[in-house]
Amino acid sequence: MTKQEAYETGKRFLSGFGRDSIVPWRNRFVFWSGAVVIGVIAAGFAYISDYAQMLFTDVVEMNRALPILISPIIFALSAWLTARFCPYARSSGIPQAIAAREVETNEQKNALLGIRNVLGKMALTALALVGGASVGREGPTVQVGAGLLYLAGIHGKIDAGLCRSLILAGAAAGVAAAFNTPLAGIVFAIEEMARAFE
Repeated sequence: MTKQEAYETGKRFLSGFGRDSIVPWRNRFVFWSGAVVIGVIAAGFAYISDYAQMLFTDVVEMNRALPILISPIIFALSAWLTARFCPYARSSGIPQAIAAREVETNEQKNALLGIRNVLGKMALTALALVGGASVGREGPTVQVGAGLLYLAGIHGKIDAGLCRSLILAGAAAGVAAAFNTPLAGIVFAIEEMARAFE
């Protein structure tokens, strides 16, 4: 091979790494790294939730009258913290993830799935469980998963059309992680989030 042929071969090889070829790889990297983060966060959230419930059980075993005093205080604190710091962390989390796919602007999406709501949702769920509330971590994990993958897309500079898909995939990953059922995540994404088979 001559120098000119080697140069041409190298040039063709490197031209395959132009902007058009880097974007799909960046999208894949954002998707897969976001999925790994959702799995780790969902597992940690499950552990924290179980520990919070165990704390409440320990309180009940110490004195059955303590929840009458502690629970209302914790519930009032939870309501105040939610209203003050993260109002979109209310309810189960599934309606927020569905709404985030429908709204148009990034400001509206950030309001529903921003980092404040992701962290607030987990902290407030754990606090409610410490107080003995009958809440689960499954719905919150949906909002957390959707929020994490959406934030990964924003920071990875993914275009807005694909960000809608990332919200859908993040919510499905949240369901799969919360229930340890990957197929349920897919069915949830089709039936609840997308409401379409496409």
